[in-house]
Amino acid sequence: MRIPALGLALGVAADVLVGDPRRGHPVAAFGTAASALERRMYADSRARGALYSALAVGATCGLGVAADRLTRRHPAARVAVTAAATWAVLGGTTLRREARAIGAPLEAGELEAARARLPYLVGRDPAGLDASGIARAVVESVAENTSDAVVAPLFWGAVAGLPGLLGYRAVNTLDAMVGHRTPRHLHFGWASARLDDAANLVPARLTGLLTVAAAPVVGGSPAAAWRVLRRDGSAHPSPNSGRCEASAAGALGVRLGGRNVYAGRTEDRPVLGDGRPAEGRDIPRANRLSAAVGLASAALAFGVLAARHRHR
Repeated sequence: MRIPALGLALGVAADVLVGDPRRGHPVAAFGTAASALERRMYADSRARGALYSALAVGATCGLGVAADRLTRRHPAARVAVTAAATWAVLGGTTLRREARAIGAPLEAGELEAARARLPYLVGRDPAGLDASGIARAVVESVAENTSDAVVAPLFWGAVAGLPGLLGYRAVNTLDAMVGHRTPRHLHFGWASARLDDAANLVPARLTGLLTVAAAPVVGGSPAAAWRVLRRDGSAHPSPNSGRCEASAAGALGVRLGGRNVYAGRTEDRPVLGDGRPAEGRDIPRANRLSAAVGLASAALAFGVLAARHRHR
């Protein structure tokens, strides 16, 4: 296995075995720095927000370029740095761990415990959600974040190496920080949100296709998942999330979408899928589907890296 592919494989293994650290995560350190930069640069302006995004993402990509050049003649260091960067930007194991922390009390009938845990994973208001609403929220989050936390970082790592790994995570983190349409960030966060949309355009569609292929892992039909993906994937207000959620709905045989409440703001989203409403028992199934998609995307990334280095 070539050096970049070996580093990527070790990083994937570290995420599977360890997950994210409880404290001192590198992404949290980036978030702290980005928050400090926002305090200095903030203005209710798209132009100022675009400059903010360019500086934060550019600095992170620059760090990746520097690490790439410094380790180019040092194979062991290159493997170690690639592995560390891959581990830092992946989040599949923690995603599924948080989903289980909600699903376990939900399946046990402990609705209040599930509601209390939901904000660790999902931004919507849990107060008015019944068991099906909580299950739907978790399944949708697992489907969407399988792309954001696994497929997209691996895609950009395979395409652009260390700068791609780090740069993608910076883009995605900025979207989570300032990309929402709150009064403060409506204009300032516009560029960060659009950049995240662009960075996820290919990975989200790849996630949809891999989910279709992985449908048998959860007893689903690839044909049914493909049908729902084609029909409903573009119905979601996000240009990317709908592909992930629609394919998951088809693979799991459930119905997703509908009304969501976020801190008093209500969104009515199109229904995705033809199946029954989501239930607590669908959360472990969504996790298995996510793990299968992550494994498939890792295999594709290894293959791309190996092929690129064979042709050099």
